[in-house]
Amino acid sequence: MASTDIQQQQENRLNSGGTGMGAWLWHRAKPYTPPWLVTGGAGLAGVGANVMWADSPWAGVGLTLASTALTAATWWAGKSTGPQRRLHSAITVAAGSAWVTASALSGPLSGPLPDLYLMGGATLALSWNIRQVMRSSAPEGSGESSDKGLLEKVGLARTKLKDVKVEANRVTVPYELPAGELTHDDATKAIPRIASALDVPTTAIRHQVDPDSARKGQFVIVPEDMLKTPTVWPGPFAPGQSVAVPLRIGVYDDGSDLVLPLLDAIHILIMGMTGSGKTEGALDVLFELLTRSDVAVWLSDAAKAGQDFQPLLPALDWAALDTPSAGAMVAAVQAVIPARTAWLRDHGYRAWEPAAAVVQTDPVHSCASAGACGCDGMPYLVAWFEEAAKLLREMGDDVFTGIAQEARSAGVTLVVSMQRASGYQLSTDTRASLPAAMCFGVRGDDAGFALPEEVLEAGANPAAWGNKRKGYVYMVSAGVDEDLYANPARTFWTGPSGEYERAAAWLVETFAAVRPQSAGAVTEDAAAKVAGKLFTARRECAGAPAPAEEAPTEEQESARAVAALVDQEDVDLDASAELPPLDGGGQLPAAKPSPEEARELLDELVATVASVGPGTIAVRDLTPYLDQIGRDRSWVSKQLKRIAEEGRLAPTGEEGVYRLIPTLAGV
Repeated sequence: MASTDIQQQQENRLNSGGTGMGAWLWHRAKPYTPPWLVTGGAGLAGVGANVMWADSPWAGVGLTLASTALTAATWWAGKSTGPQRRLHSAITVAAGSAWVTASALSGPLSGPLPDLYLMGGATLALSWNIRQVMRSSAPEGSGESSDKGLLEKVGLARTKLKDVKVEANRVTVPYELPAGELTHDDATKAIPRIASALDVPTTAIRHQVDPDSARKGQFVIVPEDMLKTPTVWPGPFAPGQSVAVPLRIGVYDDGSDLVLPLLDAIHILIMGMTGSGKTEGALDVLFELLTRSDVAVWLSDAAKAGQDFQPLLPALDWAALDTPSAGAMVAAVQAVIPARTAWLRDHGYRAWEPAAAVVQTDPVHSCASAGACGCDGMPYLVAWFEEAAKLLREMGDDVFTGIAQEARSAGVTLVVSMQRASGYQLSTDTRASLPAAMCFGVRGDDAGFALPEEVLEAGANPAAWGNKRKGYVYMVSAGVDEDLYANPARTFWTGPSGEYERAAAWLVETFAAVRPQSAGAVTEDAAAKVAGKLFTARRECAGAPAPAEEAPTEEQESARAVAALVDQEDVDLDASAELPPLDGGGQLPAAKPSPEEARELLDELVATVASVGPGTIAVRDLTPYLDQIGRDRSWVSKQLKRIAEEGRLAPTGEEGVYRLIPTLAGV
């Protein structure tokens, strides 16, 4: 039937006289009659109870117990409703049952019972009518009905909201999804719509799931961005203490400290686009490190020659500010790892701890057969590679893989800082070996290179900042509460130019006596063997390119190349040792092939070996021919990479192993 016909019928009924008007009034009043009917029923129940049990004392006891039980049952049944409705229901049942009990024992017309019935009954009935009117006319966006309406709009219909916790600039909303209808993925996808409904940025909403339930979780809403005004660096967090104490480097959006537990983090990836505040965050970490008593810092910055860190260079144990020095630092870090691990093993340490940084006076940690050995301590070592993309282009995307995988137990932390840690720049194995990450503003989907998928699903979105919110960061690390992973933070501001220099100069001078004077004899000896003058003269050069007469020897250069490129199964070989004489008394060629001849010979050997074998080639396959080439394994490894870059070999996915392109094999 058309809506106009229905409207016409209603108008005819209203205009037809008393019957029509009465029907309309009854229709409008009918939803409000139940409380009055219940009141009338209570009066009849009181009269009937008086007739039956007026003279029975046992009936009075029974009715009193029944009244109490009914009130308690009402309170228990209202557990799933709101607190107002629960209390209102309990008071109504208690008042009604008490009047019925009194009426049964004394009579409905005795004493004040008639007045209580008329006034109290009408009051309770009207209170329920008022509640119904308020609920039906409440504007959208308020109360329980508005919650349901909001949830329906954002795609979470039938979701139950639990006790909402409201704090200063923080609202926590626990939820329970309908069984079998929605999942946590649906809740995550609803974040943009919730943000739209509440008119807040998407970064203001975080989604935290209950690890023990597939239906329960909570939304955390921070409506006001308290990070808009940067916090000036407040000074060192734990001056003169061990690096085992976490580093305070900023604040979360709720005002709590952003702290980095370095020994739990192990290795760190710092990523952010130009202008995102990545360097400012690096300064905060370095400011903390350089106030601690048991950590040495090696810093490489070949891209900018240490432009942002000049005031801090005097406090660093080694600053490598050009590509040759940076390459030497990579090789030195690789060389010191087994030396440091051996020292820790010999002194009874399963992993580095603060006691390892001081003179060994504890017999428990002694390398001597009896008593304390008195050996000098071994400070913690942080190897920091700033703007590492340039170094990776020069040395290969897997240059840090061995360091990241092996340095965990050697008291060495690797820090790799770059704008975009894509697979083209940083190998997958290396990224997997960097368990901690600080992700500043990025473009598009680049956050996936640094942050785990579950953190992004929880609401972390550094792409929303880009380079517009300098210093804003998400931090993921062992030792940090997982609920904080998706919480935005902001690193401290070290001040404008001039203020930063003064703060850095104060820090360098004030804590000069606190910092260890070196990385320890074990570390220095191992580094000097592969880096030569680039390491031993590091404080005089301050990272500048070494003069020609101080260039590393051929043996040192070869050792550094081997440390960077040698296969893992051959890590214990001495690449600088002389090759043994040939079997049968033969002698090595008197003249070493020229570089061009060696490359031509290698091409022929690659084609020959790969064509008669499985179609793949690796350095180990060419080891028997090293004497003919007149070069070592590191040179061969570099040349295989060169051939692959020229398109004549193809990577197989296995490190150091290549597949032969058919044209090279003559197929």
